Amino acid sequence: MSGGGLRRFLVWALAALAAAAAGALLLAWSGLYNIAASSGHWRVVEWFLAFGMSNSVELRAHAIEVPATLDDPNLVRLGAAHFQNGCALCHGAPGAPPDPTVQRMLPSPPDLADVVPQWRDAELFWIVKHGIKYTGMPAWLAQQRDDEVWAVVAFLKRLPQLDAEAYRALALGERDKRKAGGWHVASAEGAVEAVGMCQRCHGAAQAGSPSNLVPLLHGQSRAFLAQALTAYAQGRRASGIMQTVVAELNPAAIQNLAKYYSELRPPAAPKSVDPRALQRGATLAVRGDPRADIPACTSCHGDGALAIYPRLAGQHARYMAGRLRLWKQGMTAVTPTEKIMVPIARRMSDQQINDLAAYFAALTPQEGE
Repeated sequence: MSGGGLRRFLVWALAALAAAAAGALLLAWSGLYNIAASSGHWRVVEWFLAFGMSNSVELRAHAIEVPATLDDPNLVRLGAAHFQNGCALCHGAPGAPPDPTVQRMLPSPPDLADVVPQWRDAELFWIVKHGIKYTGMPAWLAQQRDDEVWAVVAFLKRLPQLDAEAYRALALGERDKRKAGGWHVASAEGAVEAVGMCQRCHGAAQAGSPSNLVPLLHGQSRAFLAQALTAYAQGRRASGIMQTVVAELNPAAIQNLAKYYSELRPPAAPKSVDPRALQRGATLAVRGDPRADIPACTSCHGDGALAIYPRLAGQHARYMAGRLRLWKQGMTAVTPTEKIMVPIARRMSDQQINDLAAYFAALTPQEGE
């Protein structure tokens, strides 16, 4: 194309764009386009919005690195529990249709069992983390917690294969066995079914947490549990899963929930099979590492420590290692205890994190030191 032809093409292109913009502005000014959710979109508008959304997600998800652990049962169970608490109301679940009022939204939330196979793993991650404008799909509450977003993605990949029974077993666990455990927590207003939600991730009287990616709460001090729950409720502790759940609890329910878990007997701790890791972890826990300015862990996390600090004996190794790595990798410290832990975690090597987690996980709860 000659120089003159190119100039004429650019002039026509700019004129066409200007005319389109003027037409869109005129349509908006006239009020002729009906914005009522009851009327739906014109087909061309539906196509345009879907086309733009699909390409926007594809572009932004291109550089996201997908972890190799999406088939991990612990990750899937954690994602399933959050899906039941935070997603099923709008999207429905196997054997449980969505709320009919929600379905009057425009666009109405889709059945995810049908649409999930249309997206790549990285694209699902981007959608769950960032949400979609103009659809009612919110962004993840704690943008720092990619680990939680991947848990939801892991569950979504499993969702299309689940029937109603399999879904309930995965997302609700033993919730329907309430009568055997008395899983109600009294509050000032009456009975609050708080444990019914909490046990999906953390377990209840009959067993420990079904996923080793979340902390075991059994036998922790009431002061520590109440402090942690309050920090989540106030947004000072980052978790898109926990902040969503605790937001529904009043202060009295938080205190009673903390009391409930503090009085539960911790389950038996699994034993590590690597004696060298246990020995290195024991040395670090009891003596610290003066060269790296890492203090002894038992000074704050042993039996004789202050009640506001968690006891680590018998805790899930994978949860402890994951928490330390979140701090090491830059998760913001807001609460007073996090401000203590973050500098320590950032001075620890990956091997020290693994050894320390293995050591505390192998201890019998209440053994402490």
